[in-house]
Amino acid sequence: MAEYLDRVKTTFVGGARVACLDLEETARLMLDLARAPAREQGPYYLSSVNGEVLARRFVDKEFARLIDSADSIAADGQPLVAASRVFSSAPLPERVATTDLYPVVARMAQETGASFYLYGASEEVNRAACENTLRIAPDLKIVGRSHGFLKGDALEAKLDEINALAPDILWLAMGVPLEQQFVRDHAHRLKNVKMIKTSGGLFDFIAGAKQRAPQWMQDTGLEWAFRLGLEPKRLLKRYLTTNPVAAYLLLTQTR
Repeated sequence: MAEYLDRVKTTFVGGARVACLDLEETARLMLDLARAPAREQGPYYLSSVNGEVLARRFVDKEFARLIDSADSIAADGQPLVAASRVFSSAPLPERVATTDLYPVVARMAQETGASFYLYGASEEVNRAACENTLRIAPDLKIVGRSHGFLKGDALEAKLDEINALAPDILWLAMGVPLEQQFVRDHAHRLKNVKMIKTSGGLFDFIAGAKQRAPQWMQDTGLEWAFRLGLEPKRLLKRYLTTNPVAAYLLLTQTR
């Protein structure tokens, strides 16, 4: 499977190495990895980049290493797709938002028998995400779930539990950069897990705790504006600091 990943075409968008795969191709890649034996060195690590991640990657060398160490990186942002179509010799086929990817993988997984573990968010949101996932894919095998606020002995026990359950796909929804740090610090403990997919705020959307932007705003790269309107106090400072950096990177480090 490592050779298969090596054959996936990539392009540099905003400085990050991004897979030139559409939504369905990304889902098929994940299910192919789920069918392969678990790797001796630990799970495959799949991540995503958007404007915020590009900006963090630019200013934080350690975070850049965490992102760049992923086995495959998806473009979770319409501006990345647009920039690639203007500046790159290998343009991205479409945006691969984790919130769109998740139900596709879930429906495919119930046909192939691949199993999920859901880790992250609050207990209430995690439970609702699990319940709603089973409405999307009733025959999906979810071997376990947990909120993402464990520490110390509780976290150590949970890692042992996840490894014993051996899910094919561990959906890790803790937000940036906590989920990348989780992979760095704990992936070596999860030798029976096939892959980890970092997922940001995925469970909030699957649970219905947060609303997605209208489709036209997603298609035009304005989803950030919709989210800003819903959570101005939390997001204004972030977007004021990350959006200009991301725009600069998309213009100057896409090829």
